Amino acid sequence: MHNTIKPLLRNSFFALLLALSALALPAQAPVEWGLGNFLRPARVNPVIAPKAESLFACPMRKAPVHWEALHTFNPAAVVRNGKVYVIYRAEDDSGEKKIGMHTSRLGLAESADGLHFTRRTSPVLFPADDAEKGREWEGGCEDPRVVEAPDGTYVMTYTQWNRTITGAAIATSKDLITWTKHGPAFARASGGKYLRLSHKSAGIVTRLVGDRLIAARINGKYWMYWGEGEVHLATSSDLIDWRPVEDAKGSPIAVLGKRAGAFDSSFPEVGPPPVLTRDGIVVLYNGKNAESGGDPHLDAGTYAAGEALFSSADPAKLIARSAGAVFRPELPFEKSGQYAAGTTFTEGLVRFEGKYFLYYGCADSLVGVAVSDGLPVRQ
Repeated sequence: MHNTIKPLLRNSFFALLLALSALALPAQAPVEWGLGNFLRPARVNPVIAPKAESLFACPMRKAPVHWEALHTFNPAAVVRNGKVYVIYRAEDDSGEKKIGMHTSRLGLAESADGLHFTRRTSPVLFPADDAEKGREWEGGCEDPRVVEAPDGTYVMTYTQWNRTITGAAIATSKDLITWTKHGPAFARASGGKYLRLSHKSAGIVTRLVGDRLIAARINGKYWMYWGEGEVHLATSSDLIDWRPVEDAKGSPIAVLGKRAGAFDSSFPEVGPPPVLTRDGIVVLYNGKNAESGGDPHLDAGTYAAGEALFSSADPAKLIARSAGAVFRPELPFEKSGQYAAGTTFTEGLVRFEGKYFLYYGCADSLVGVAVSDGLPVRQ
Protein backbone atom coordinates (compact mmCIF):
# COMPACT_ATOMS: atom_id res chain seq x y z
CA MET A 1 0.00 0.00 0.00
CA HIS A 2 1.22 3.49 -0.74
CA ASN A 3 0.46 6.92 0.64
CA THR A 4 -1.76 9.17 -1.42
CA ILE A 5 -0.45 12.20 -3.29
CA LYS A 6 -2.11 15.53 -3.88
CA PRO A 7 -4.38 15.73 -6.92
CA LEU A 8 -2.13 15.82 -9.95
CA LEU A 9 -3.96 18.67 -11.61
CA ARG A 10 -2.56 21.04 -9.03
CA ASN A 11 1.14 20.54 -9.41
CA SER A 12 3.71 21.10 -12.11
CA PHE A 13 4.60 17.44 -12.31
CA PHE A 14 1.18 16.77 -13.80
CA ALA A 15 1.99 19.05 -16.75
CA LEU A 16 5.05 16.92 -17.48
CA LEU A 17 2.98 13.76 -17.38
CA LEU A 18 0.51 15.22 -19.85
CA ALA A 19 3.33 16.10 -22.22
CA LEU A 20 4.69 12.57 -22.07
CA SER A 21 1.24 11.17 -22.79
CA ALA A 22 1.29 12.85 -26.21
CA LEU A 23 2.96 9.71 -27.55
CA ALA A 24 0.56 7.04 -28.82
CA LEU A 25 2.14 3.99 -27.21
CA PRO A 26 1.44 0.52 -28.59
CA ALA A 27 0.07 -2.19 -26.34
CA GLN A 28 1.53 -5.67 -26.16
CA ALA A 29 0.94 -8.15 -28.99
CA PRO A 30 -2.82 -8.81 -29.33
CA VAL A 31 -4.28 -12.28 -29.64
CA GLU A 32 -6.04 -13.12 -32.91
CA TRP A 33 -9.40 -13.81 -31.23
CA GLY A 34 -9.22 -10.81 -28.91
CA LEU A 35 -10.66 -7.33 -29.06
CA GLY A 36 -7.68 -5.94 -30.94
CA ASN A 37 -4.59 -3.82 -30.34
CA PHE A 38 -5.34 -1.06 -27.83
CA LEU A 39 -3.55 2.25 -28.37
CA ARG A 40 -3.49 5.32 -26.16
CA PRO A 41 -4.66 8.36 -28.18
CA ALA A 42 -2.14 11.18 -28.34
CA ARG A 43 -2.54 14.26 -26.11
CA VAL A 44 -5.66 12.96 -24.36
CA ASN A 45 -4.81 11.00 -21.22
CA PRO A 46 -5.75 11.10 -18.44
CA VAL A 47 -9.36 11.83 -19.44
CA ILE A 48 -10.69 12.26 -15.89
CA ALA A 49 -8.68 13.59 -12.94
CA PRO A 50 -9.52 14.75 -9.40
CA LYS A 51 -11.30 18.06 -8.82
CA ALA A 52 -10.69 19.51 -5.39
CA GLU A 53 -13.47 22.09 -5.76
CA SER A 54 -16.32 19.61 -6.28
CA LEU A 55 -18.73 19.65 -3.33
CA PHE A 56 -21.56 17.28 -2.44
CA ALA A 57 -24.00 17.39 0.44
CA CYS A 58 -23.34 13.94 1.91
CA PRO A 59 -26.52 12.45 3.41
CA MET A 60 -24.46 10.37 5.84
CA ARG A 61 -22.11 13.06 7.12
CA LYS A 62 -24.87 15.69 6.84
CA ALA A 63 -22.25 18.13 5.60
CA PRO A 64 -20.61 19.12 2.32
CA VAL A 65 -17.73 16.88 1.24
CA HIS A 66 -15.04 17.22 -1.42
CA TRP A 67 -16.26 14.02 -3.02
CA GLU A 68 -13.70 13.73 -5.87
CA ALA A 69 -10.77 15.59 -4.34
CA LEU A 70 -8.22 12.80 -4.03
CA HIS A 71 -8.67 10.18 -6.75
CA THR A 72 -10.86 9.41 -9.77
CA PHE A 73 -10.39 5.93 -11.24
CA ASN A 74 -11.81 2.47 -12.12
CA PRO A 75 -14.52 3.49 -14.62
CA ALA A 76 -17.51 1.82 -16.26
CA ALA A 77 -18.68 2.95 -19.71
CA VAL A 78 -21.77 2.78 -21.90
CA VAL A 79 -23.00 4.34 -25.16
CA ARG A 80 -26.29 6.24 -24.92
CA ASN A 81 -27.90 8.47 -27.56
CA GLY A 82 -24.71 8.66 -29.60
CA LYS A 83 -22.46 9.67 -26.69
CA VAL A 84 -20.08 7.83 -24.39
CA TYR A 85 -20.93 7.95 -20.70
CA VAL A 86 -18.35 7.00 -18.09
CA ILE A 87 -19.25 6.21 -14.49
CA TYR A 88 -16.11 6.51 -12.40
CA ARG A 89 -15.11 5.89 -8.80
CA ALA A 90 -14.17 9.03 -6.90
CA GLU A 91 -12.59 9.22 -3.46
CA ASP A 92 -13.05 12.13 -1.08
CA ASP A 93 -10.43 13.61 1.24
CA SER A 94 -11.72 11.94 4.41
CA GLY A 95 -10.24 9.05 6.34
CA GLU A 96 -6.72 7.73 6.69
CA LYS A 97 -4.26 8.43 3.91
CA LYS A 98 -4.11 4.91 2.56
CA ILE A 99 -5.92 2.74 0.03
CA GLY A 100 -9.44 1.78 0.99
CA MET A 101 -9.79 4.25 3.86
CA HIS A 102 -11.49 7.12 2.01
CA THR A 103 -15.16 7.16 1.06
CA SER A 104 -15.92 6.31 -2.58
CA ARG A 105 -18.84 7.61 -4.63
CA LEU A 106 -19.61 7.18 -8.33
CA GLY A 107 -19.54 10.15 -10.69
CA LEU A 108 -20.89 10.49 -14.23
CA ALA A 109 -19.18 12.09 -17.24
CA GLU A 110 -20.27 12.31 -20.89
CA SER A 111 -18.42 12.77 -24.17
CA ALA A 112 -19.33 13.31 -27.81
CA ASP A 113 -16.05 11.81 -29.01
CA GLY A 114 -15.18 9.35 -26.25
CA LEU A 115 -12.03 11.32 -25.43
CA HIS A 116 -13.03 14.68 -23.93
CA PHE A 117 -15.48 14.61 -21.04
CA THR A 118 -17.88 16.89 -19.23
CA ARG A 119 -18.88 15.64 -15.81
CA ARG A 120 -21.76 16.20 -13.44
CA THR A 121 -21.00 18.19 -10.31
CA SER A 122 -22.52 15.59 -7.95
CA PRO A 123 -22.15 11.81 -7.74
CA VAL A 124 -24.91 9.56 -9.07
CA LEU A 125 -24.44 6.61 -6.70
CA PHE A 126 -23.25 6.99 -3.11
CA PRO A 127 -23.73 5.75 0.45
CA ALA A 128 -26.98 7.05 1.88
CA ASP A 129 -29.40 6.46 4.75
CA ASP A 130 -30.98 3.52 2.93
CA ALA A 131 -31.22 -0.25 3.15
CA GLU A 132 -27.61 -0.62 1.93
CA LYS A 133 -25.89 1.77 4.35
CA GLY A 134 -24.62 -1.08 6.53
CA ARG A 135 -22.74 -2.51 3.55
CA GLU A 136 -21.58 0.81 2.08
CA TRP A 137 -20.67 3.12 4.96
CA GLU A 138 -18.19 4.43 5.30
CA GLY A 139 -16.09 2.78 2.62
CA GLY A 140 -18.56 3.53 -0.14
CA CYS A 141 -19.58 2.43 -3.63
CA GLU A 142 -16.68 1.23 -5.77
CA ASP A 143 -15.56 -0.15 -9.14
CA PRO A 144 -18.68 -0.17 -11.35
CA ARG A 145 -19.39 -2.13 -14.53
CA VAL A 146 -22.49 -1.22 -16.56
CA VAL A 147 -24.47 -3.06 -19.25
CA GLU A 148 -27.73 -2.34 -21.00
CA ALA A 149 -30.63 -4.77 -20.57
CA PRO A 150 -32.73 -5.76 -23.61
CA ASP A 151 -35.50 -3.41 -22.42
CA GLY A 152 -33.14 -0.41 -22.27
CA THR A 153 -32.59 -0.46 -18.51
CA TYR A 154 -29.00 0.03 -17.38
CA VAL A 155 -27.71 -2.59 -14.97
CA MET A 156 -24.70 -1.78 -12.81
CA THR A 157 -22.59 -4.19 -10.83
CA TYR A 158 -20.51 -2.44 -8.18
CA THR A 159 -18.62 -3.19 -4.98
CA GLN A 160 -20.06 -2.35 -1.59
CA TRP A 161 -17.35 -1.64 1.01
CA ASN A 162 -18.02 -0.96 4.68
CA ARG A 163 -14.32 -1.25 5.62
CA THR A 164 -14.92 -4.77 6.90
CA ILE A 165 -16.19 -6.83 3.96
CA THR A 166 -16.69 -6.32 0.23
CA GLY A 167 -19.70 -7.49 -1.75
CA ALA A 168 -20.87 -7.39 -5.37
CA ALA A 169 -24.13 -5.45 -5.61
CA ILE A 170 -26.67 -4.52 -8.29
CA ALA A 171 -28.26 -1.16 -9.18
CA THR A 172 -30.48 -0.20 -12.13
CA SER A 173 -31.33 3.02 -13.93
CA LYS A 174 -33.24 4.31 -16.94
CA ASP A 175 -31.08 7.42 -17.45
CA LEU A 176 -27.68 6.74 -15.79
CA ILE A 177 -28.41 9.51 -13.27
CA THR A 178 -31.05 8.12 -10.92
CA TRP A 179 -30.22 4.65 -9.65
CA THR A 180 -32.20 2.07 -7.70
CA LYS A 181 -30.11 -0.12 -5.41
CA HIS A 182 -31.11 -3.80 -5.32
CA GLY A 183 -28.55 -4.92 -2.76
CA PRO A 184 -26.08 -7.81 -2.91
CA ALA A 185 -26.09 -9.74 -6.17
CA PHE A 186 -25.97 -13.13 -4.40
CA ALA A 187 -28.30 -12.32 -1.50
CA ARG A 188 -30.69 -15.19 -2.17
CA ALA A 189 -28.14 -17.74 -3.37
CA SER A 190 -27.27 -20.86 -1.37
CA GLY A 191 -29.16 -19.89 1.75
CA GLY A 192 -27.52 -16.46 1.96
CA LYS A 193 -24.01 -17.79 2.56
CA TYR A 194 -22.44 -15.27 0.16
CA LEU A 195 -23.60 -12.43 2.40
CA ARG A 196 -20.92 -13.55 4.85
CA LEU A 197 -18.15 -13.80 2.24
CA SER A 198 -16.07 -11.10 0.57
CA HIS A 199 -16.40 -10.96 -3.21
CA LYS A 200 -16.26 -8.30 -5.93
CA SER A 201 -15.54 -7.54 -9.60
CA ALA A 202 -18.52 -8.70 -11.65
CA GLY A 203 -18.99 -8.38 -15.42
CA ILE A 204 -22.20 -9.41 -17.20
CA VAL A 205 -21.78 -11.05 -20.63
CA THR A 206 -22.92 -8.82 -23.51
CA ARG A 207 -23.48 -8.90 -27.27
CA LEU A 208 -23.15 -5.98 -29.67
CA VAL A 209 -26.32 -4.49 -31.16
CA GLY A 210 -25.40 -1.47 -33.25
CA ASP A 211 -23.17 0.57 -30.97
CA ARG A 212 -24.70 -0.80 -27.75
CA LEU A 213 -23.47 -3.71 -25.67
CA ILE A 214 -26.63 -5.53 -24.56
CA ALA A 215 -26.80 -8.22 -21.88
CA ALA A 216 -26.84 -11.56 -23.71
CA ARG A 217 -28.77 -14.71 -22.93
CA ILE A 218 -26.90 -17.99 -23.44
CA ASN A 219 -28.84 -21.23 -23.04
CA GLY A 220 -31.77 -19.17 -21.78
CA LYS A 221 -29.82 -17.41 -18.99
CA TYR A 222 -27.80 -14.29 -18.38
CA TRP A 223 -24.20 -14.98 -17.35
CA MET A 224 -21.74 -13.10 -15.21
CA TYR A 225 -18.03 -13.62 -14.63
CA TRP A 226 -17.00 -12.46 -11.18
CA GLY A 227 -14.24 -12.62 -8.64
CA GLU A 228 -10.84 -11.50 -7.47
CA GLY A 229 -8.30 -14.25 -6.77
CA GLU A 230 -10.15 -16.68 -9.01
CA VAL A 231 -12.72 -15.95 -11.69
CA HIS A 232 -16.11 -17.59 -11.16
CA LEU A 233 -19.48 -17.74 -12.92
CA ALA A 234 -23.05 -16.86 -11.97
CA THR A 235 -26.38 -16.96 -13.79
CA SER A 236 -29.62 -14.98 -13.61
CA SER A 237 -33.04 -14.84 -15.21
CA ASP A 238 -33.59 -11.12 -14.53
CA LEU A 239 -30.10 -9.49 -14.24
CA ILE A 240 -30.76 -8.62 -10.58
CA ASP A 241 -30.91 -11.88 -8.64
CA TRP A 242 -27.75 -13.91 -9.34
CA ARG A 243 -26.72 -17.43 -8.36
CA PRO A 244 -23.07 -18.57 -8.48
CA VAL A 245 -22.40 -21.74 -10.46
CA GLU A 246 -21.25 -24.23 -7.82
CA ASP A 247 -19.61 -27.64 -7.83
CA ALA A 248 -20.95 -30.75 -6.11
CA LYS A 249 -19.50 -29.55 -2.78
CA GLY A 250 -21.27 -26.19 -2.97
CA SER A 251 -18.19 -24.13 -3.82
CA PRO A 252 -18.23 -21.66 -6.72
CA ILE A 253 -16.45 -23.20 -9.70
CA ALA A 254 -13.23 -21.49 -10.78
CA VAL A 255 -12.91 -20.88 -14.53
CA LEU A 256 -9.71 -18.82 -14.44
CA GLY A 257 -6.82 -18.91 -11.97
CA LYS A 258 -3.31 -17.57 -11.48
CA ARG A 259 -0.27 -18.64 -13.54
CA ALA A 260 3.33 -18.84 -12.38
CA GLY A 261 5.73 -16.58 -14.27
CA ALA A 262 2.94 -14.51 -15.83
CA PHE A 263 1.42 -11.07 -15.31
CA ASP A 264 -1.47 -12.77 -13.46
CA SER A 265 0.84 -14.80 -11.19
CA SER A 266 -0.73 -13.38 -8.03
CA PHE A 267 -4.33 -13.59 -9.25
CA PRO A 268 -6.76 -12.65 -12.04
CA GLU A 269 -9.70 -10.29 -11.53
CA VAL A 270 -12.64 -9.61 -13.86
CA GLY A 271 -12.41 -6.48 -16.02
CA PRO A 272 -15.17 -4.93 -18.17
CA PRO A 273 -18.38 -6.76 -19.13
CA PRO A 274 -17.32 -9.65 -21.43
CA VAL A 275 -18.29 -9.62 -25.11
CA LEU A 276 -19.83 -12.43 -27.16
CA THR A 277 -17.83 -12.52 -30.43
CA ARG A 278 -17.68 -14.75 -33.49
CA ASP A 279 -15.09 -16.89 -31.67
CA GLY A 280 -16.71 -17.13 -28.25
CA ILE A 281 -16.93 -15.02 -25.08
CA VAL A 282 -13.97 -12.67 -24.74
CA VAL A 283 -13.23 -11.84 -21.11
CA LEU A 284 -10.86 -8.91 -20.71
CA TYR A 285 -9.44 -9.30 -17.21
CA ASN A 286 -6.94 -7.70 -14.86
CA GLY A 287 -3.99 -9.65 -13.50
CA LYS A 288 -1.77 -8.83 -10.53
CA ASN A 289 1.92 -9.69 -10.76
CA ALA A 290 3.26 -11.68 -7.82
CA GLU A 291 5.88 -10.40 -5.40
CA SER A 292 8.16 -13.21 -6.62
CA GLY A 293 7.91 -15.75 -9.43
CA GLY A 294 5.86 -13.46 -11.64
CA ASP A 295 6.43 -11.72 -14.96
CA PRO A 296 10.03 -10.43 -14.78
CA HIS A 297 9.16 -7.55 -17.13
CA LEU A 298 6.66 -6.09 -14.66
CA ASP A 299 7.21 -4.73 -11.18
CA ALA A 300 5.87 -6.74 -8.26
CA GLY A 301 2.25 -5.88 -7.59
CA THR A 302 1.62 -4.38 -11.03
CA TYR A 303 -1.89 -4.75 -12.48
CA ALA A 304 -1.97 -5.39 -16.24
CA ALA A 305 -4.72 -6.69 -18.53
CA GLY A 306 -5.08 -9.96 -20.42
CA GLU A 307 -7.78 -11.72 -22.41
CA ALA A 308 -9.43 -15.13 -22.07
CA LEU A 309 -11.76 -16.85 -24.54
CA PHE A 310 -14.64 -19.03 -23.34
CA SER A 311 -17.08 -21.16 -25.29
CA SER A 312 -20.31 -19.41 -26.28
CA ALA A 313 -22.10 -22.74 -25.82
CA ASP A 314 -20.56 -23.43 -22.39
CA PRO A 315 -19.38 -20.23 -20.60
CA ALA A 316 -17.37 -22.35 -18.12
CA LYS A 317 -15.19 -23.87 -20.86
CA LEU A 318 -11.90 -22.02 -21.35
CA ILE A 319 -10.74 -22.18 -24.98
CA ALA A 320 -7.71 -19.90 -25.01
CA ARG A 321 -5.86 -17.30 -22.95
CA SER A 322 -3.33 -14.62 -23.82
CA ALA A 323 0.18 -15.74 -22.90
CA GLY A 324 1.08 -12.27 -21.63
CA ALA A 325 -0.49 -8.94 -20.87
CA VAL A 326 -2.24 -7.23 -23.78
CA PHE A 327 -2.28 -3.86 -21.97
CA ARG A 328 0.02 -2.78 -19.16
CA PRO A 329 1.25 0.36 -17.31
CA GLU A 330 3.64 2.39 -19.44
CA LEU A 331 2.98 6.10 -18.91
CA PRO A 332 4.38 7.82 -15.79
CA PHE A 333 0.96 8.48 -14.24
CA GLU A 334 0.04 4.81 -14.67
CA LYS A 335 2.96 3.95 -12.39
CA SER A 336 2.69 6.65 -9.72
CA GLY A 337 0.04 8.11 -7.47
CA GLN A 338 -1.92 6.14 -4.90
CA TYR A 339 -0.76 2.74 -6.21
CA ALA A 340 2.83 3.28 -7.28
CA ALA A 341 3.43 -0.32 -8.38
CA GLY A 342 1.32 0.62 -11.41
CA THR A 343 -2.11 -0.24 -12.75
CA THR A 344 -3.99 -0.17 -16.00
CA PHE A 345 -7.12 -1.55 -14.36
CA THR A 346 -9.66 -2.15 -17.12
CA GLU A 347 -13.35 -1.79 -16.27
CA GLY A 348 -15.16 0.16 -19.02
CA LEU A 349 -15.60 -1.01 -22.62
CA VAL A 350 -17.78 0.41 -25.40
CA ARG A 351 -18.04 0.06 -29.17
CA PHE A 352 -18.14 3.61 -30.51
CA GLU A 353 -17.82 4.89 -34.08
CA GLY A 354 -16.63 1.48 -35.26
CA LYS A 355 -13.92 1.03 -32.61
CA TYR A 356 -13.60 -0.33 -29.10
CA PHE A 357 -12.89 2.28 -26.45
CA LEU A 358 -11.33 0.87 -23.27
CA TYR A 359 -11.48 2.93 -20.07
CA TYR A 360 -9.17 2.05 -17.21
CA GLY A 361 -7.93 3.18 -13.80
CA CYS A 362 -4.38 4.54 -13.63
CA ALA A 363 -2.59 3.73 -10.36
CA ASP A 364 -5.86 4.07 -8.40
CA SER A 365 -5.69 7.81 -9.11
CA LEU A 366 -6.85 8.75 -12.64
CA VAL A 367 -8.95 7.53 -15.61
CA GLY A 368 -7.36 6.72 -18.95
CA VAL A 369 -8.61 5.59 -22.36
CA ALA A 370 -7.22 3.38 -25.12
CA VAL A 371 -8.77 2.70 -28.53
CA SER A 372 -8.78 -0.42 -30.69
CA ASP A 373 -10.26 -1.25 -34.11
CA GLY A 374 -11.22 -4.62 -32.66
CA LEU A 375 -12.90 -7.55 -34.37
CA PRO A 376 -16.41 -8.00 -35.77
CA VAL A 377 -18.75 -9.52 -33.24
CA ARG A 378 -21.70 -11.87 -33.41
CA GLN A 379 -24.97 -9.95 -33.71
